[in-house]
Amino acid sequence: MKTTTKMVLGAAAVMLFSSTVAGVTTYSMMKGEKENSGSFTEMFSPNPNVKLASMSATEAQPVDLTQAAELSLHAVVHIKSTQNGRDQIVRTPGDIFDYFFGDGYGRAQRVRTQPRVGIGSGVIISKDGYIVTNNHVIDKADEISVTLNDNREFKGRLIGTDPSTDLALIKIEADDLPTIPVGDSDALKVGEWVLAVGNPFNLTSTVTAGIVSAKARTLGVYNGGIESFIQTDAAINEGNSGGALVNARGELVGINSVLTSPTGSYTGYGFAIPTSIMVKVVSDLKQYGTVQRAVLGIMGHDIDDRVKDKDFGTVEGVYVADITEASAAANADIRKDDVITAIDGKKVKNMAELQEAMAKHRPGDKVKVTLLRAKKEMTVSVVLRNTQGNTKVVKNAGMDILGAAFRELPDEMKQQLRLSYGLEVTGVSKGKMADAGIRKGFIILRANGETLRTVDDLENVLREASQSPDQVLFLSGVFPSGRRGNYAVDLSQGE
Repeated sequence: MKTTTKMVLGAAAVMLFSSTVAGVTTYSMMKGEKENSGSFTEMFSPNPNVKLASMSATEAQPVDLTQAAELSLHAVVHIKSTQNGRDQIVRTPGDIFDYFFGDGYGRAQRVRTQPRVGIGSGVIISKDGYIVTNNHVIDKADEISVTLNDNREFKGRLIGTDPSTDLALIKIEADDLPTIPVGDSDALKVGEWVLAVGNPFNLTSTVTAGIVSAKARTLGVYNGGIESFIQTDAAINEGNSGGALVNARGELVGINSVLTSPTGSYTGYGFAIPTSIMVKVVSDLKQYGTVQRAVLGIMGHDIDDRVKDKDFGTVEGVYVADITEASAAANADIRKDDVITAIDGKKVKNMAELQEAMAKHRPGDKVKVTLLRAKKEMTVSVVLRNTQGNTKVVKNAGMDILGAAFRELPDEMKQQLRLSYGLEVTGVSKGKMADAGIRKGFIILRANGETLRTVDDLENVLREASQSPDQVLFLSGVFPSGRRGNYAVDLSQGE
């Protein structure tokens, strides 16, 4: 387990500020249809007894932040995630005698790994126990424990995750819980006072104050995910991940996620995921089990040195370097070399702001895109699509869609077939596996090029494949007879 994730950013280090673990498995199924989508407030029930700290954040500067802090503390929880110990097969290198008289693979030993524990924070957004946190706080955990500010402890249940935004939704069985009112992060101004509330260094109920230093920051820590961070100089450290960024009114405006520091602890800036992204993501996770991601279908970047030789008539916006075939942009007459300057009338200065604007929408939504083409401004209407190139609801394919049962390959079969890993298909009923012609006894070695050692490995590949444009699971392996097999499993689920 990596307790701290670091990436070099100039002279500073960038890290996710929680201890992380590996191992939560969730089988979430799509419920309802897109037309039944409810609003955030319809799906999550804030506590009506919560009051705001002041009527105007602008009037509150400089401000007594004690009321905002006191109200926020009760809705921020401590999260402990645990990965149980696992059995692993460790093979020692073969010696000369093993080469001539054995199988040449050396000796195999079963080793049990130690349990791993990570800590972080979370924010109660619904009085009936829905809690938002960072994906990296609970990623691959086998057990999730939630401790409230009054020291009550609950078992957490994973509802869904979105690695692209580093958000996760969990649930505890409780009622009449305190909540933080969700504010509008778009209205947040640079220079505005904010509070960071969380559990740094395993110290519960910690509040630090600072100002908003910048908005729409991109750091490159999510490996191509959606980044449009709120930057703050409020002190943030390990364990703050998933905690609340609160304005002077006591409203939630962000989920604390990343810090920059040359030392690994706070000496620089903290970064929070804005509520403009969070609201859409957690609403999708509750309703669908996965995020309904709308994409414009362009490849582009900020107006920077890469296009310094071109005169666009502006120095702000997103340069369109290419158009994805059969995408929303392609069908709306957005062209290469265009510069996108606004979405629905709201100015777009860079790629981070464009990503944030798209993250608020679902496939099928219509948006007006303002752009410059040959220095002339024009507006086009765009029907957004999903990553599969259509407007259908993307369902989260659970393991049950395969219609099969699996187990890790037993040691005796590994020795017999001279394999060091694999999943045995122990049963096949009606489902996608049967449709593909896969039978009981088949040993899966790889799925979409990924080596399979555990059932969790297959589940992770399945989740990614179900949300890919192709929606195909390519399986390769062997039968006990030694005959090899390759199968393509169609994961599409229709309307």
